[in-house]
Amino acid sequence: MYTDYDYKTKKELKAAVADGKQVRVYQPGGIFSGETDGGVVLEGPHYPRPHTWYAQAIIKDSIIMKVK
Repeated sequence: MYTDYDYKTKKELKAAVADGKQVRVYQPGGIFSGETDGGVVLEGPHYPRPHTWYAQAIIKDSIIMKVK
């Protein structure tokens, strides 16, 4: 899954969530059903650049609550 903003690093993503920003997640292309609650795995930066970071997150209503 991806985040709505193209974070270059996992550290940037964690900082945004810690600052209280509402970061949403989505599944590109609609190939798989998008989760709205629970645990997800995120990757970045967005395609076509190679993914250089991965993170586990807890989401509620598609908004990230916590990043591991």
